[in-house]
Amino acid sequence: MKKLFIAAMLFVGIASFAQTQKERLTPEQRNEKQLQKITTELNLDANQQAQVKQLLADRSAKAEKLRAARQEQKESGTKPTAAEREAFKNELLAERDANDAKMKAILNADQYTKWKAIQEENKDKAREKMKEYRKDSN
Repeated sequence: MKKLFIAAMLFVGIASFAQTQKERLTPEQRNEKQLQKITTELNLDANQQAQVKQLLADRSAKAEKLRAARQEQKESGTKPTAAEREAFKNELLAERDANDAKMKAILNADQYTKWKAIQEENKDKAREKMKEYRKDSN
């Protein structure tokens, strides 16, 4: 019994250590993981997979560029004006709408409907996480 308890404690310790050592995925790895998830959820064919892969790569490159610009601005210590924030928000909305239109062109009607439902579900999950985060930080 004592050996079993020690083995269980060792396993828990190793498992918790392994989780803290998680490596951040590269953009390519994230895109591949996302492509696999979308392929499974929507049953994409090979042609659709290729198109979605390209869309994810383009989206990832743009996001990385925006992230770098934002980091550069943060390091310089300048805060964006209200007009700059509004322009950035509008740019993100336009980009999201463009990506949505591209996905609609790639997917068939049933796949697109399912994809939109998954997007809404993910948005709801993100809102819940944000509520929890705000509750915990107060």
